[in-house]
Amino acid sequence: MTTTLLLQLSDPHIREPGRLAYGRINTAPYLAEAVASVNRLPQAPHAAVITGDLTDFGRAAEYEHLRALLTPLNMPVYLLPGNHDSREQMRASFPQHHYLGSEGFIQYSVPVGGMQLIALDTVVPGASEGSLCTERLQWLEEELARHTSRSVVIAMHHPPFRTLIGHMDDIGLREGADALEAIVARHPQVERVICGHLHRAIQVRFGGTIAATVPSPAHQVRLDLAPNAASAWMLEPPGFALHALPAGGRLVSHTVASGQYAGPYPFHDGGQLID
Repeated sequence: MTTTLLLQLSDPHIREPGRLAYGRINTAPYLAEAVASVNRLPQAPHAAVITGDLTDFGRAAEYEHLRALLTPLNMPVYLLPGNHDSREQMRASFPQHHYLGSEGFIQYSVPVGGMQLIALDTVVPGASEGSLCTERLQWLEEELARHTSRSVVIAMHHPPFRTLIGHMDDIGLREGADALEAIVARHPQVERVICGHLHRAIQVRFGGTIAATVPSPAHQVRLDLAPNAASAWMLEPPGFALHALPAGGRLVSHTVASGQYAGPYPFHDGGQLID
């Protein structure tokens, strides 16, 4: 089997056409550029997962705009809710996405090439922080028990670790992080726990594997580790992640800058270094 490629986008925060997020940024062109960047990759991903905050307010017109922006992605696209989303409206706006289910938490397990993608719902309706209750974690434990011979990637919105960005940790995963880590530690087939919410690339050791967040295709959370840092965002370079699983190998994750840049250029000319 060839190398399995899983694209991860997160936190596009799409508004209705022409509307600005936070009164300042039109996030739609940024997502369009990220999609174009994905389509320029030398190898096409087998599937994409979007780890939450698909829209800014969970409105029907926002999801309609999102659907149009994602249309050029010629691959299966799996959606996860974030704290800015509405489970009910997601289901209504994407009726062909049967894995979303018809009620309750949006959790699913799907094969992507040589890996199993398991999605966890961390949303607490009406709240910015997240949670993993006993019901959600029990479902995960049972699903992992079904896939002991496959490499697993767990996807979720709220990261299950402190990032040291205080205002974001205040609205992080408030319940279930320790229990999740214990479950992951019992299942060595878990290659990665991939998250959103932070609008930055952050990695930490977690349950014997790695848990990580990715940049947004639009705006980023300001990197300020002061305990009293103000809640703020920046127009730093946007991006996404590409998770690559070679047959019989270990998962390798790449953070990719979206946009178009000069190159590629050879490091040498005709076998000789260029002076």
